[in-house]
Amino acid sequence: MNNIDFDAIDLTKEAPVTEPERQYYYIAKARKYVSEKAQEIGRNLTFCVTTFGCQMNARDSEKLVGVLELIGYKEEPDEEKADFVIYNTCTVRENANLRVYGRLGQLGAKKKKNPHMFIGLCGCMMQEPTVVEKIKKSYRFVDLIFGTHNIYKFAELIVTRFESERMVIDIWKDTDKIVEDLPSERKFSFKSGVNIMFGCNNFCSYCIVPYVRGRERSRNPKDIIREIEGLVADGVVEVMLLGQNVNSYGKNLEEPMTFAQLLQEIEKIEGLERIRFMTSHPKDLSDELIDVMAHSKKICKHLHLPVQSGSSRILQKMNRHYTKEHYLEVVRKIREAVPDISLTTDIIVGFPGETEEDFQDTLDIVRQVRYDSAFTFIYSKRTGTPAAAMEDQVPDDVVKDRFDRLLKEVQQISAEVCSVHQGTTQDVLVESVNDHDPSLMTGRMSNNLLVHFPGDESMIGKIVTVYLKEAKGFYYMGELCK
Repeated sequence: MNNIDFDAIDLTKEAPVTEPERQYYYIAKARKYVSEKAQEIGRNLTFCVTTFGCQMNARDSEKLVGVLELIGYKEEPDEEKADFVIYNTCTVRENANLRVYGRLGQLGAKKKKNPHMFIGLCGCMMQEPTVVEKIKKSYRFVDLIFGTHNIYKFAELIVTRFESERMVIDIWKDTDKIVEDLPSERKFSFKSGVNIMFGCNNFCSYCIVPYVRGRERSRNPKDIIREIEGLVADGVVEVMLLGQNVNSYGKNLEEPMTFAQLLQEIEKIEGLERIRFMTSHPKDLSDELIDVMAHSKKICKHLHLPVQSGSSRILQKMNRHYTKEHYLEVVRKIREAVPDISLTTDIIVGFPGETEEDFQDTLDIVRQVRYDSAFTFIYSKRTGTPAAAMEDQVPDDVVKDRFDRLLKEVQQISAEVCSVHQGTTQDVLVESVNDHDPSLMTGRMSNNLLVHFPGDESMIGKIVTVYLKEAKGFYYMGELCK
Protein backbone atom coordinates (compact mmCIF):
# COMPACT_ATOMS: atom_id res chain seq x y z
CA MET A 1 0.00 0.00 0.00
CA ASN A 2 2.75 2.49 0.96
CA ASN A 3 4.62 1.83 -2.29
CA ILE A 4 1.83 2.99 -4.61
CA ASP A 5 2.57 6.06 -6.73
CA PHE A 6 -0.91 7.58 -6.89
CA ASP A 7 0.31 10.39 -9.16
CA ALA A 8 1.26 7.78 -11.77
CA ILE A 9 -2.27 6.30 -11.99
CA ASP A 10 -3.86 7.07 -15.38
CA LEU A 11 -7.13 8.86 -14.64
CA THR A 12 -8.10 9.03 -18.33
CA LYS A 13 -8.91 5.32 -18.18
CA GLU A 14 -11.99 3.72 -16.65
CA ALA A 15 -11.81 2.78 -12.97
CA PRO A 16 -10.74 -0.84 -12.37
CA VAL A 17 -13.48 -3.23 -11.26
CA THR A 18 -11.31 -5.25 -8.87
CA GLU A 19 -10.52 -4.20 -5.28
CA PRO A 20 -8.41 -2.67 -3.85
CA GLU A 21 -7.14 -1.38 -7.23
CA ARG A 22 -10.44 0.43 -7.80
CA GLN A 23 -10.02 2.38 -4.56
CA TYR A 24 -6.40 3.29 -5.44
CA TYR A 25 -7.79 4.82 -8.66
CA TYR A 26 -10.33 6.88 -6.71
CA ILE A 27 -7.73 7.96 -4.14
CA ALA A 28 -5.66 9.33 -7.04
CA LYS A 29 -8.73 11.07 -8.47
CA ALA A 30 -9.71 12.55 -5.10
CA ARG A 31 -6.14 13.85 -4.67
CA LYS A 32 -6.61 15.84 -7.87
CA TYR A 33 -9.90 17.38 -6.72
CA VAL A 34 -8.56 18.24 -3.26
CA SER A 35 -5.43 19.82 -4.75
CA GLU A 36 -7.51 21.95 -7.14
CA LYS A 37 -9.78 23.10 -4.30
CA ALA A 38 -6.78 23.94 -2.09
CA GLN A 39 -5.28 26.06 -4.89
CA GLU A 40 -8.61 27.79 -5.42
CA ILE A 41 -8.94 28.89 -1.78
CA GLY A 42 -5.21 29.40 -1.20
CA ARG A 43 -4.67 26.98 1.70
CA ASN A 44 -4.71 23.32 2.66
CA LEU A 45 -8.10 21.70 3.23
CA THR A 46 -8.62 20.29 6.73
CA PHE A 47 -10.63 17.45 8.26
CA CYS A 48 -11.95 16.31 11.63
CA VAL A 49 -13.18 12.76 12.26
CA THR A 50 -15.31 12.33 15.40
CA THR A 51 -15.85 8.76 16.60
CA PHE A 52 -18.84 7.62 18.63
CA GLY A 53 -19.06 4.11 20.10
CA CYS A 54 -16.88 1.04 20.30
CA GLN A 55 -13.33 0.06 19.39
CA MET A 56 -14.56 -1.32 16.08
CA ASN A 57 -15.66 2.22 15.23
CA ALA A 58 -12.34 3.61 16.44
CA ARG A 59 -10.54 1.24 14.08
CA ASP A 60 -12.84 2.25 11.20
CA SER A 61 -12.05 5.90 11.91
CA GLU A 62 -8.33 5.18 11.51
CA LYS A 63 -9.17 3.96 8.00
CA LEU A 64 -11.10 7.16 7.26
CA VAL A 65 -8.17 9.26 8.49
CA GLY A 66 -5.76 7.23 6.36
CA VAL A 67 -7.72 7.99 3.19
CA LEU A 68 -8.25 11.67 4.01
CA GLU A 69 -4.55 12.25 4.62
CA LEU A 70 -3.60 10.41 1.43
CA ILE A 71 -5.90 12.56 -0.70
CA GLY A 72 -4.46 15.78 0.72
CA TYR A 73 -6.50 16.84 3.73
CA LYS A 74 -4.70 17.93 6.93
CA GLU A 75 -6.07 16.94 10.35
CA GLU A 76 -7.77 19.67 12.40
CA PRO A 77 -8.86 18.63 15.93
CA ASP A 78 -11.49 21.39 16.16
CA GLU A 79 -14.48 20.39 14.04
CA GLU A 80 -15.68 24.00 13.97
CA LYS A 81 -12.57 24.94 11.94
CA ALA A 82 -12.50 21.87 9.65
CA ASP A 83 -13.45 21.79 5.96
CA PHE A 84 -14.53 18.13 6.10
CA VAL A 85 -16.30 16.93 9.25
CA ILE A 86 -17.15 13.25 9.57
CA TYR A 87 -19.19 11.63 12.33
CA ASN A 88 -18.56 7.90 12.63
CA THR A 89 -21.74 7.07 14.50
CA CYS A 90 -22.91 4.52 17.07
CA THR A 91 -26.50 3.43 17.52
CA VAL A 92 -26.34 1.02 20.47
CA ARG A 93 -28.36 3.51 22.54
CA GLU A 94 -30.93 5.95 21.22
CA ASN A 95 -29.43 8.90 23.09
CA ALA A 96 -26.33 8.43 20.90
CA ASN A 97 -28.55 9.24 17.91
CA LEU A 98 -29.87 12.35 19.62
CA ARG A 99 -26.33 13.58 20.26
CA VAL A 100 -25.52 13.30 16.57
CA TYR A 101 -28.66 15.22 15.55
CA GLY A 102 -27.83 17.96 18.04
CA ARG A 103 -24.30 18.39 16.75
CA LEU A 104 -25.47 18.23 13.14
CA GLY A 105 -27.72 21.21 13.73
CA GLN A 106 -24.73 23.24 14.90
CA LEU A 107 -22.67 22.15 11.88
CA GLY A 108 -25.40 23.38 9.53
CA ALA A 109 -24.78 26.96 10.69
CA LYS A 110 -21.02 26.54 10.20
CA LYS A 111 -21.49 25.26 6.67
CA LYS A 112 -23.39 28.39 5.64
CA LYS A 113 -20.26 30.38 6.47
CA ASN A 114 -17.89 27.93 4.76
CA PRO A 115 -19.02 27.01 1.22
CA HIS A 116 -16.09 24.57 0.87
CA MET A 117 -17.24 22.48 3.84
CA PHE A 118 -18.22 18.82 3.48
CA ILE A 119 -20.18 16.96 6.17
CA GLY A 120 -20.06 13.16 6.19
CA LEU A 121 -21.98 10.63 8.27
CA CYS A 122 -21.09 6.95 8.50
CA GLY A 123 -21.21 4.03 10.92
CA CYS A 124 -23.93 2.01 12.58
CA MET A 125 -26.54 4.76 12.91
CA MET A 126 -26.60 5.16 9.11
CA GLN A 127 -27.71 1.54 8.69
CA GLU A 128 -31.13 2.49 10.07
CA PRO A 129 -33.50 3.50 7.22
CA THR A 130 -35.49 5.86 9.46
CA VAL A 131 -32.28 7.76 10.31
CA VAL A 132 -31.35 8.25 6.66
CA GLU A 133 -34.86 9.46 5.85
CA LYS A 134 -34.70 11.98 8.70
CA ILE A 135 -31.34 13.31 7.53
CA LYS A 136 -32.57 13.64 3.92
CA LYS A 137 -35.57 15.60 5.15
CA SER A 138 -34.20 17.71 8.01
CA TYR A 139 -30.45 17.98 7.37
CA ARG A 140 -30.19 18.51 3.63
CA PHE A 141 -26.80 20.19 3.98
CA VAL A 142 -25.14 16.80 4.69
CA ASP A 143 -22.89 15.78 1.79
CA LEU A 144 -22.12 12.12 2.32
CA ILE A 145 -23.90 9.21 4.02
CA PHE A 146 -22.58 5.64 4.09
CA GLY A 147 -22.82 2.70 6.46
CA THR A 148 -20.71 -0.01 8.03
CA HIS A 149 -20.44 -2.38 5.06
CA ASN A 150 -18.82 -0.14 2.45
CA ILE A 151 -16.32 1.96 4.39
CA TYR A 152 -13.65 0.72 1.98
CA LYS A 153 -15.38 2.83 -0.74
CA PHE A 154 -14.71 6.10 1.10
CA ALA A 155 -12.42 7.61 -1.56
CA GLU A 156 -14.85 6.61 -4.31
CA LEU A 157 -17.73 8.28 -2.46
CA ILE A 158 -15.70 11.47 -1.96
CA VAL A 159 -15.07 11.60 -5.72
CA THR A 160 -18.78 11.08 -6.38
CA ARG A 161 -19.56 14.05 -4.12
CA PHE A 162 -16.98 16.29 -5.84
CA GLU A 163 -18.47 15.41 -9.23
CA SER A 164 -22.17 15.46 -8.38
CA GLU A 165 -22.72 18.59 -6.24
CA ARG A 166 -25.44 16.75 -4.31
CA MET A 167 -25.93 14.59 -1.21
CA VAL A 168 -24.38 11.16 -1.83
CA ILE A 169 -26.05 8.21 -0.06
CA ASP A 170 -24.58 4.73 -0.32
CA ILE A 171 -26.05 2.29 2.20
CA TRP A 172 -25.80 -1.49 1.85
CA LYS A 173 -28.18 -3.74 3.75
CA ASP A 174 -25.54 -6.45 4.18
CA THR A 175 -22.38 -7.79 2.58
CA ASP A 176 -19.96 -10.69 2.65
CA LYS A 177 -17.21 -8.53 1.15
CA ILE A 178 -13.90 -7.81 2.91
CA VAL A 179 -11.38 -5.59 1.10
CA GLU A 180 -7.75 -5.81 2.21
CA ASP A 181 -4.74 -3.49 1.85
CA LEU A 182 -6.41 -0.11 2.18
CA PRO A 183 -4.91 2.96 3.90
CA SER A 184 -5.08 3.46 7.64
CA GLU A 185 -3.57 6.03 9.99
CA ARG A 186 -3.00 4.65 13.50
CA LYS A 187 -3.71 6.75 16.55
CA PHE A 188 -0.81 5.13 18.44
CA SER A 189 2.57 4.14 17.00
CA PHE A 190 3.10 1.27 19.45
CA LYS A 191 -0.31 -0.43 19.61
CA SER A 192 -3.14 -1.05 17.18
CA GLY A 193 -6.56 -2.60 16.81
CA VAL A 194 -6.85 -5.36 14.22
CA ASN A 195 -10.23 -6.49 12.91
CA ILE A 196 -10.37 -10.27 12.70
CA MET A 197 -14.07 -10.45 11.85
CA PHE A 198 -17.09 -8.28 11.16
CA GLY A 199 -20.77 -8.56 12.03
CA CYS A 200 -22.64 -10.66 14.56
CA ASN A 201 -24.96 -13.69 14.46
CA ASN A 202 -26.11 -13.67 18.08
CA PHE A 203 -29.24 -11.46 18.03
CA CYS A 204 -29.37 -10.67 21.73
CA SER A 205 -32.88 -9.34 22.17
CA TYR A 206 -31.76 -5.88 23.37
CA CYS A 207 -29.07 -5.30 20.73
CA ILE A 208 -29.26 -3.50 17.38
CA VAL A 209 -25.73 -4.50 16.29
CA PRO A 210 -26.59 -7.55 14.09
CA TYR A 211 -29.05 -5.37 12.18
CA VAL A 212 -26.51 -2.62 11.48
CA ARG A 213 -23.23 -4.58 11.29
CA GLY A 214 -24.63 -7.56 9.37
CA ARG A 215 -23.86 -11.27 9.57
CA GLU A 216 -20.59 -12.65 10.88
CA ARG A 217 -17.76 -12.85 8.40
CA SER A 218 -14.19 -13.71 9.33
CA ARG A 219 -11.06 -12.40 7.69
CA ASN A 220 -8.64 -14.86 6.14
CA PRO A 221 -6.04 -15.77 8.78
CA LYS A 222 -3.19 -15.14 6.32
CA ASP A 223 -4.42 -11.56 5.82
CA ILE A 224 -4.60 -11.04 9.60
CA ILE A 225 -1.08 -12.41 10.11
CA ARG A 226 0.26 -10.28 7.25
CA GLU A 227 -1.33 -7.14 8.71
CA ILE A 228 0.08 -7.79 12.18
CA GLU A 229 3.56 -8.55 10.77
CA GLY A 230 3.42 -5.21 8.96
CA LEU A 231 2.35 -3.43 12.13
CA VAL A 232 5.17 -5.01 14.15
CA ALA A 233 7.69 -3.99 11.46
CA ASP A 234 6.33 -0.46 11.91
CA GLY A 235 6.92 -0.43 15.69
CA VAL A 236 3.74 -1.96 17.13
CA VAL A 237 4.31 -4.11 20.23
CA GLU A 238 0.65 -4.72 21.23
CA VAL A 239 -2.39 -5.62 19.15
CA MET A 240 -6.05 -5.72 20.13
CA LEU A 241 -7.95 -8.30 18.07
CA LEU A 242 -11.43 -6.95 17.39
CA GLY A 243 -14.79 -8.57 16.66
CA GLN A 244 -18.32 -8.46 18.01
CA ASN A 245 -17.74 -12.05 19.18
CA VAL A 246 -14.14 -13.11 18.66
CA ASN A 247 -14.84 -16.56 20.13
CA SER A 248 -16.82 -17.53 17.05
CA TYR A 249 -14.03 -16.51 14.66
CA GLY A 250 -13.43 -18.76 11.67
CA LYS A 251 -16.75 -20.56 11.42
CA ASN A 252 -17.54 -19.20 7.95
CA LEU A 253 -14.08 -19.61 6.45
CA GLU A 254 -13.60 -22.05 3.55
CA GLU A 255 -11.04 -23.79 5.73
CA PRO A 256 -12.50 -23.37 9.26
CA MET A 257 -10.13 -22.23 11.99
CA THR A 258 -10.91 -21.61 15.64
CA PHE A 259 -10.07 -18.42 17.49
CA ALA A 260 -7.70 -20.41 19.70
CA GLN A 261 -5.82 -21.64 16.62
CA LEU A 262 -5.61 -18.09 15.25
CA LEU A 263 -4.13 -16.89 18.56
CA GLN A 264 -1.48 -19.60 18.39
CA GLU A 265 -0.45 -18.40 14.91
CA ILE A 266 -0.34 -14.75 15.99
CA GLU A 267 1.78 -15.71 19.01
CA LYS A 268 4.52 -16.89 16.61
CA ILE A 269 5.04 -13.39 15.19
CA GLU A 270 8.49 -12.21 16.24
CA GLY A 271 8.62 -8.76 17.83
CA LEU A 272 5.00 -8.81 18.95
CA GLU A 273 4.95 -8.51 22.74
CA ARG A 274 1.29 -8.43 23.72
CA ILE A 275 -2.02 -9.75 22.40
CA ARG A 276 -5.40 -8.52 23.63
CA PHE A 277 -8.86 -9.30 22.28
CA MET A 278 -12.49 -8.36 22.68
CA THR A 279 -15.31 -9.08 22.84
CA SER A 280 -15.76 -12.65 24.10
CA HIS A 281 -19.22 -14.24 24.30
CA PRO A 282 -19.50 -16.65 27.25
CA LYS A 283 -21.44 -19.24 25.23
CA ASP A 284 -18.52 -19.66 22.81
CA LEU A 285 -15.57 -19.51 25.20
CA SER A 286 -14.04 -22.95 24.63
CA ASP A 287 -11.78 -25.14 26.74
CA GLU A 288 -9.33 -24.95 23.82
CA LEU A 289 -9.17 -21.15 24.15
CA ILE A 290 -8.69 -21.36 27.91
CA ASP A 291 -5.82 -23.81 27.39
CA VAL A 292 -4.16 -21.51 24.84
CA MET A 293 -4.47 -18.55 27.22
CA ALA A 294 -2.97 -20.60 30.05
CA HIS A 295 0.15 -21.49 28.06
CA SER A 296 0.63 -18.24 26.15
CA LYS A 297 3.59 -15.94 26.73
CA LYS A 298 1.96 -13.02 24.92
CA ILE A 299 -1.80 -13.04 25.60
CA CYS A 300 -2.53 -10.43 28.25
CA LYS A 301 -3.89 -11.52 31.62
CA HIS A 302 -7.21 -9.84 30.99
CA LEU A 303 -10.52 -11.20 29.77
CA HIS A 304 -13.59 -9.08 29.11
CA LEU A 305 -16.51 -11.48 29.51
CA PRO A 306 -19.91 -9.71 29.40
CA VAL A 307 -22.44 -11.36 31.70
CA GLN A 308 -25.28 -8.78 31.19
CA SER A 309 -27.38 -10.34 33.98
CA GLY A 310 -26.96 -12.84 36.81
CA SER A 311 -30.49 -14.18 36.37
CA SER A 312 -30.87 -17.25 34.15
CA ARG A 313 -34.47 -16.23 33.49
CA ILE A 314 -33.45 -12.80 32.25
CA LEU A 315 -30.53 -14.25 30.28
CA GLN A 316 -33.03 -16.43 28.42
CA LYS A 317 -35.17 -13.38 27.64
CA MET A 318 -32.00 -11.63 26.45
CA ASN A 319 -31.32 -14.59 24.10
CA ARG A 320 -27.83 -14.98 25.53
CA HIS A 321 -27.72 -18.82 25.27
CA TYR A 322 -26.14 -19.50 28.67
CA THR A 323 -27.28 -19.69 32.29
CA LYS A 324 -25.85 -18.20 35.46
CA GLU A 325 -24.43 -21.62 36.32
CA HIS A 326 -22.75 -22.01 32.91
CA TYR A 327 -21.16 -18.56 33.21
CA LEU A 328 -19.80 -19.31 36.69
CA GLU A 329 -18.37 -22.60 35.41
CA VAL A 330 -16.55 -20.73 32.60
CA VAL A 331 -15.14 -18.32 35.19
CA ARG A 332 -14.03 -21.23 37.37
CA LYS A 333 -12.20 -22.85 34.44
CA ILE A 334 -10.42 -19.67 33.35
CA ARG A 335 -9.38 -18.80 36.92
CA GLU A 336 -8.08 -22.32 37.45
CA ALA A 337 -6.04 -22.18 34.24
CA VAL A 338 -4.89 -18.54 34.57
CA PRO A 339 -4.93 -17.74 38.33
CA ASP A 340 -3.85 -14.09 37.90
CA ILE A 341 -6.41 -13.31 35.19
CA SER A 342 -8.20 -9.96 35.41
CA LEU A 343 -11.92 -10.30 34.63
CA THR A 344 -14.10 -7.43 33.49
CA THR A 345 -17.71 -7.47 32.33
CA ASP A 346 -20.80 -5.62 31.07
CA ILE A 347 -24.05 -5.59 33.09
CA ILE A 348 -27.47 -4.29 32.08
CA VAL A 349 -29.88 -3.19 34.83
CA GLY A 350 -33.63 -2.91 34.33
CA PHE A 351 -34.15 -5.29 31.40
CA PRO A 352 -37.91 -5.76 30.74
CA GLY A 353 -39.45 -8.05 33.34
CA GLU A 354 -36.48 -7.87 35.73
CA THR A 355 -37.69 -8.44 39.29
CA GLU A 356 -35.91 -7.70 42.55
CA GLU A 357 -35.10 -11.42 42.74
CA ASP A 358 -33.49 -11.28 39.28
CA PHE A 359 -31.50 -8.24 40.35
CA GLN A 360 -30.33 -10.07 43.49
CA ASP A 361 -29.01 -12.82 41.19
CA THR A 362 -26.96 -10.16 39.40
CA LEU A 363 -25.56 -8.88 42.69
CA ASP A 364 -24.77 -12.48 43.62
CA ILE A 365 -22.77 -13.12 40.45
CA VAL A 366 -20.84 -9.88 41.00
CA ARG A 367 -19.99 -11.03 44.54
CA GLN A 368 -18.98 -14.52 43.39
CA VAL A 369 -16.85 -13.49 40.40
CA ARG A 370 -15.37 -10.34 41.99
CA TYR A 371 -14.66 -8.42 38.78
CA ASP A 372 -11.72 -6.07 38.43
CA SER A 373 -14.18 -3.66 36.86
CA ALA A 374 -17.63 -3.69 35.32
CA PHE A 375 -19.30 -1.48 32.75
CA THR A 376 -22.79 -1.01 34.13
CA PHE A 377 -25.66 0.19 31.94
CA ILE A 378 -29.27 1.13 32.48
CA TYR A 379 -31.36 -0.79 29.93
CA SER A 380 -32.04 1.43 26.94
CA LYS A 381 -35.07 0.56 24.82
CA ARG A 382 -33.75 0.22 21.29
CA THR A 383 -36.37 0.57 18.55
CA GLY A 384 -36.18 -2.37 16.15
CA THR A 385 -35.09 -4.94 18.74
CA PRO A 386 -37.35 -7.65 20.26
CA ALA A 387 -36.80 -6.30 23.79
CA ALA A 388 -38.27 -2.91 22.85
CA ALA A 389 -41.65 -4.58 22.26
CA MET A 390 -41.59 -6.61 25.50
CA GLU A 391 -44.11 -5.92 28.22
CA ASP A 392 -43.15 -5.28 31.86
CA GLN A 393 -40.73 -2.42 31.13
CA VAL A 394 -39.25 -1.61 34.55
CA PRO A 395 -40.14 1.84 36.02
CA ASP A 396 -37.33 4.40 35.85
CA ASP A 397 -37.16 4.98 39.60
CA VAL A 398 -36.78 1.24 40.28
CA VAL A 399 -34.05 0.93 37.64
CA LYS A 400 -32.18 3.94 39.04
CA ASP A 401 -32.26 2.49 42.55
CA ARG A 402 -30.95 -0.88 41.34
CA PHE A 403 -28.28 0.77 39.21
CA ASP A 404 -26.99 2.77 42.19
CA ARG A 405 -26.88 -0.33 44.38
CA LEU A 406 -25.05 -2.33 41.72
CA LEU A 407 -22.54 0.45 41.11
CA LYS A 408 -21.74 0.68 44.82
CA GLU A 409 -21.17 -3.09 45.00
CA VAL A 410 -19.03 -3.17 41.85
CA GLN A 411 -16.85 -0.26 42.94
CA GLN A 412 -16.24 -1.66 46.42
CA ILE A 413 -15.25 -5.09 45.10
CA SER A 414 -13.15 -3.60 42.27
CA ALA A 415 -11.14 -1.47 44.69
CA GLU A 416 -10.41 -4.57 46.81
CA VAL A 417 -9.52 -6.77 43.82
CA CYS A 418 -7.34 -4.18 42.09
CA SER A 419 -5.26 -3.50 45.22
CA VAL A 420 -3.87 -7.04 45.47
CA HIS A 421 -0.84 -6.18 43.29
CA GLN A 422 0.47 -3.49 45.66
CA GLY A 423 4.11 -4.15 46.53
CA THR A 424 4.79 -6.23 43.39
CA THR A 425 6.78 -5.44 40.25
CA GLN A 426 4.96 -5.57 36.92
CA ASP A 427 5.74 -5.13 33.24
CA VAL A 428 4.08 -1.96 31.98
CA LEU A 429 3.58 -0.70 28.42
CA VAL A 430 4.17 3.05 28.60
CA GLU A 431 1.37 4.80 26.70
CA SER A 432 1.53 8.55 27.36
CA VAL A 433 2.55 11.48 29.48
CA ASN A 434 0.17 11.69 32.45
CA ASP A 435 -2.80 13.98 31.79
CA HIS A 436 -2.53 15.76 35.14
CA ASP A 437 1.20 15.73 35.93
CA PRO A 438 3.77 16.03 33.09
CA SER A 439 6.49 14.59 35.33
CA LEU A 440 4.64 11.26 35.37
CA MET A 441 4.15 8.66 32.65
CA THR A 442 1.03 6.52 32.30
CA GLY A 443 1.26 2.88 31.34
CA ARG A 444 -0.85 -0.26 31.28
CA MET A 445 -0.16 -3.61 32.89
CA SER A 446 -0.99 -6.91 31.25
CA ASN A 447 -4.19 -7.05 33.33
CA ASN A 448 -5.27 -3.69 31.80
CA LEU A 449 -4.83 -1.63 34.99
CA LEU A 450 -3.18 1.79 34.67
CA VAL A 451 0.03 2.76 36.47
CA HIS A 452 1.41 6.30 36.91
CA PHE A 453 5.11 6.69 37.65
CA PRO A 454 7.96 9.21 37.20
CA GLY A 455 9.54 9.13 33.76
CA ASP A 456 9.89 10.92 30.44
CA GLU A 457 8.50 10.80 26.90
CA SER A 458 11.35 8.63 25.60
CA MET A 459 9.70 5.68 27.35
CA ILE A 460 6.46 5.85 25.31
CA GLY A 461 5.89 2.60 23.43
CA LYS A 462 8.35 0.63 25.56
CA ILE A 463 7.62 -2.10 28.09
CA VAL A 464 9.31 -1.27 31.40
CA THR A 465 9.33 -2.85 34.85
CA VAL A 466 7.55 -0.83 37.53
CA TYR A 467 7.29 -1.32 41.29
CA LEU A 468 3.68 -0.76 42.43
CA LYS A 469 3.97 1.42 45.54
CA GLU A 470 0.36 2.29 46.21
CA ALA A 471 -3.08 1.18 44.98
CA LYS A 472 -5.46 4.09 44.34
CA GLY A 473 -8.62 2.14 43.64
CA PHE A 474 -8.54 1.65 39.87
CA TYR A 475 -4.93 2.61 39.23
CA TYR A 476 -1.51 2.44 40.85
CA MET A 477 1.25 4.87 41.72
CA GLY A 478 4.61 3.27 41.03
CA GLU A 479 8.30 3.80 40.48
CA LEU A 480 10.57 2.58 37.72
CA CYS A 481 12.77 -0.38 38.58
CA LYS A 482 16.43 0.25 37.74
